[in-house]
Amino acid sequence: ELELSAVRHQPEGLERLLARTKFTKKELQSLYRGFKSECPSGLVDEETFKLIYSQFFPQGDASTYAHFLFDAFDADRNGALCFQDFVIGLSVLLRGTVHQKLKWAFNLYDINKDGYITKEEMLEIMKSIYDMMGRCTYPTLQDSAPAEHVELFFQKMDRNGDGVVTFEEFLETCQKDEDIMSSMQIFENVI
Repeated sequence: ELELSAVRHQPEGLERLLARTKFTKKELQSLYRGFKSECPSGLVDEETFKLIYSQFFPQGDASTYAHFLFDAFDADRNGALCFQDFVIGLSVLLRGTVHQKLKWAFNLYDINKDGYITKEEMLEIMKSIYDMMGRCTYPTLQDSAPAEHVELFFQKMDRNGDGVVTFEEFLETCQKDEDIMSSMQIFENVI
Protein backbone atom coordinates (compact mmCIF):
# COMPACT_ATOMS: atom_id res chain seq x y z
CA GLU A 1 0.00 0.00 0.00
CA LEU A 2 1.18 3.47 -0.84
CA GLU A 3 2.46 5.42 2.13
CA LEU A 4 1.29 8.91 1.25
CA SER A 5 3.01 10.75 4.07
CA ALA A 6 6.42 9.64 2.82
CA VAL A 7 5.72 10.51 -0.80
CA ARG A 8 6.15 14.03 -2.12
CA HIS A 9 4.10 14.57 -5.23
CA GLN A 10 5.27 17.15 -7.75
CA PRO A 11 2.33 18.93 -9.37
CA GLU A 12 2.01 19.57 -13.08
CA GLY A 13 3.59 22.80 -14.27
CA LEU A 14 1.57 25.95 -13.82
CA GLU A 15 1.44 26.60 -17.57
CA ARG A 16 0.02 23.15 -18.23
CA LEU A 17 -2.65 23.59 -15.54
CA LEU A 18 -3.53 27.01 -16.97
CA ALA A 19 -4.16 25.27 -20.30
CA ARG A 20 -6.18 22.42 -18.74
CA THR A 21 -8.38 24.49 -16.42
CA LYS A 22 -10.37 27.70 -16.53
CA PHE A 23 -8.54 29.24 -13.58
CA THR A 24 -6.19 32.20 -13.70
CA LYS A 25 -2.58 31.98 -12.60
CA LYS A 26 -3.43 33.79 -9.35
CA GLU A 27 -6.37 31.47 -8.66
CA LEU A 28 -4.24 28.36 -9.27
CA GLN A 29 -1.52 29.66 -6.96
CA SER A 30 -4.08 30.37 -4.24
CA LEU A 31 -5.74 26.96 -4.68
CA TYR A 32 -2.32 25.29 -4.55
CA ARG A 33 -1.39 27.06 -1.30
CA GLY A 34 -4.65 25.88 0.28
CA PHE A 35 -4.20 22.35 -1.01
CA LYS A 36 -0.62 22.13 0.26
CA SER A 37 -1.59 23.47 3.69
CA GLU A 38 -4.20 20.71 4.04
CA CYS A 39 -2.10 18.06 2.24
CA PRO A 40 1.62 18.75 2.70
CA SER A 41 2.62 15.58 0.82
CA GLY A 42 0.74 16.78 -2.26
CA LEU A 43 -1.50 13.69 -2.20
CA VAL A 44 -4.76 12.90 -0.43
CA ASP A 45 -5.85 9.34 0.19
CA GLU A 46 -9.51 8.43 0.49
CA GLU A 47 -9.56 8.30 4.30
CA THR A 48 -8.10 11.79 4.58
CA PHE A 49 -10.55 13.06 1.95
CA LYS A 50 -13.42 11.58 3.98
CA LEU A 51 -12.18 13.26 7.15
CA ILE A 52 -11.88 16.64 5.45
CA TYR A 53 -15.25 16.34 3.70
CA SER A 54 -17.05 15.11 6.83
CA GLN A 55 -16.19 18.36 8.61
CA PHE A 56 -18.74 20.10 6.37
CA PHE A 57 -21.55 17.76 7.51
CA PRO A 58 -21.11 17.20 11.26
CA GLN A 59 -24.82 16.37 11.71
CA GLY A 60 -24.63 13.28 9.50
CA ASP A 61 -22.37 10.55 8.15
CA ALA A 62 -20.69 11.84 4.99
CA SER A 63 -18.25 8.94 4.57
CA THR A 64 -20.13 7.06 1.83
CA TYR A 65 -20.89 10.16 -0.22
CA ALA A 66 -17.28 11.30 0.23
CA HIS A 67 -16.21 7.91 -1.16
CA PHE A 68 -18.27 8.53 -4.31
CA LEU A 69 -16.90 12.07 -4.63
CA PHE A 70 -13.35 10.82 -4.17
CA ASP A 71 -13.87 8.31 -6.98
CA ALA A 72 -15.22 11.05 -9.24
CA PHE A 73 -12.20 13.31 -8.58
CA ASP A 74 -9.67 10.44 -8.85
CA ALA A 75 -9.57 10.54 -12.64
CA ASP A 76 -6.53 8.26 -12.99
CA ARG A 77 -7.97 5.74 -10.48
CA ASN A 78 -4.73 5.47 -8.51
CA GLY A 79 -6.33 5.76 -5.06
CA ALA A 80 -4.94 9.21 -4.29
CA LEU A 81 -5.90 12.73 -5.26
CA CYS A 82 -3.12 15.02 -6.37
CA PHE A 83 -3.51 18.74 -6.91
CA GLN A 84 -4.10 18.21 -10.64
CA ASP A 85 -7.00 15.77 -10.01
CA PHE A 86 -8.53 18.23 -7.58
CA VAL A 87 -8.12 21.41 -9.61
CA ILE A 88 -9.20 19.86 -12.94
CA GLY A 89 -12.39 18.50 -11.32
CA LEU A 90 -13.01 21.80 -9.55
CA SER A 91 -12.54 23.68 -12.81
CA VAL A 92 -15.21 21.53 -14.46
CA LEU A 93 -17.63 21.99 -11.56
CA LEU A 94 -17.13 25.73 -11.24
CA ARG A 95 -16.26 26.91 -14.72
CA GLY A 96 -17.05 24.08 -17.10
CA THR A 97 -19.70 24.09 -19.76
CA VAL A 98 -23.09 22.67 -18.90
CA HIS A 99 -22.18 19.56 -20.90
CA GLN A 100 -18.93 19.11 -18.90
CA LYS A 101 -20.74 19.56 -15.58
CA LEU A 102 -23.41 17.06 -16.56
CA LYS A 103 -20.76 14.57 -17.70
CA TRP A 104 -19.02 14.96 -14.32
CA ALA A 105 -22.32 14.44 -12.45
CA PHE A 106 -23.15 11.39 -14.58
CA ASN A 107 -19.71 9.96 -13.78
CA LEU A 108 -20.42 10.47 -10.07
CA TYR A 109 -23.71 8.55 -10.31
CA ASP A 110 -22.31 5.81 -12.55
CA ILE A 111 -20.58 4.08 -9.65
CA ASN A 112 -19.16 1.11 -11.58
CA LYS A 113 -18.26 3.29 -14.60
CA ASP A 114 -20.02 1.06 -17.14
CA GLY A 115 -21.76 3.93 -18.93
CA TYR A 116 -25.17 3.43 -17.30
CA ILE A 117 -26.84 4.60 -14.12
CA THR A 118 -28.89 1.80 -12.60
CA LYS A 119 -31.54 2.11 -9.92
CA GLU A 120 -29.19 0.32 -7.52
CA GLU A 121 -26.40 2.84 -8.16
CA MET A 122 -28.74 5.80 -7.80
CA LEU A 123 -30.16 4.33 -4.59
CA GLU A 124 -26.64 4.03 -3.15
CA ILE A 125 -25.98 7.68 -4.01
CA MET A 126 -29.33 8.84 -2.61
CA LYS A 127 -28.87 6.90 0.64
CA SER A 128 -25.41 8.40 1.04
CA ILE A 129 -26.81 11.92 0.54
CA TYR A 130 -29.57 11.34 3.08
CA ASP A 131 -27.03 9.85 5.53
CA MET A 132 -24.80 12.87 5.02
CA MET A 133 -27.65 15.28 5.76
CA GLY A 134 -28.39 13.46 9.00
CA ARG A 135 -31.59 12.78 10.86
CA CYS A 136 -31.91 16.38 12.02
CA THR A 137 -33.42 17.68 8.79
CA TYR A 138 -36.72 19.51 8.76
CA PRO A 139 -39.17 18.29 7.82
CA THR A 140 -38.12 14.87 9.08
CA LEU A 141 -37.40 12.50 6.23
CA GLN A 142 -38.97 9.08 5.98
CA ASP A 143 -36.81 5.98 5.50
CA SER A 144 -38.48 5.52 2.11
CA ALA A 145 -37.35 8.95 0.85
CA PRO A 146 -34.20 7.76 -1.01
CA ALA A 147 -36.13 5.06 -2.88
CA GLU A 148 -38.91 7.52 -3.74
CA HIS A 149 -36.29 9.95 -5.05
CA VAL A 150 -34.79 7.20 -7.23
CA GLU A 151 -38.21 6.34 -8.68
CA LEU A 152 -38.82 9.99 -9.57
CA PHE A 153 -35.35 10.22 -11.11
CA PHE A 154 -36.00 7.17 -13.29
CA GLN A 155 -39.49 8.33 -14.29
CA LYS A 156 -37.90 11.52 -15.58
CA MET A 157 -34.58 10.22 -16.92
CA ASP A 158 -35.17 6.68 -18.26
CA ARG A 159 -36.70 7.90 -21.49
CA ASN A 160 -36.85 4.50 -23.23
CA GLY A 161 -37.96 2.56 -20.12
CA ASP A 162 -35.13 0.00 -20.23
CA GLY A 163 -34.28 0.30 -16.51
CA VAL A 164 -30.99 2.17 -16.96
CA VAL A 165 -30.08 5.78 -17.72
CA THR A 166 -27.48 6.45 -20.40
CA PHE A 167 -25.49 9.66 -20.59
CA GLU A 168 -27.52 10.67 -23.64
CA GLU A 169 -30.81 10.27 -21.71
CA PHE A 170 -29.33 12.10 -18.72
CA LEU A 171 -28.03 14.94 -20.89
CA GLU A 172 -31.24 15.31 -22.91
CA THR A 173 -33.49 15.32 -19.84
CA CYS A 174 -31.29 17.74 -17.90
CA GLN A 175 -31.03 20.16 -20.80
CA LYS A 176 -34.83 20.28 -21.09
CA ASP A 177 -35.33 20.89 -17.35
CA GLU A 178 -35.11 24.60 -16.49
CA ASP A 179 -34.56 23.94 -12.77
CA ILE A 180 -31.58 21.68 -13.46
CA MET A 181 -30.14 24.09 -16.00
CA SER A 182 -30.39 27.08 -13.66
CA SER A 183 -28.76 25.09 -10.83
CA MET A 184 -25.84 24.28 -13.16
CA GLN A 185 -25.18 28.01 -13.59
CA ILE A 186 -25.09 28.92 -9.88
CA PHE A 187 -21.43 28.14 -9.17
CA GLU A 188 -19.86 29.49 -12.37
CA ASN A 189 -18.07 32.45 -10.78
CA VAL A 190 -17.59 31.37 -7.18
CA ILE A 191 -13.80 31.56 -7.20
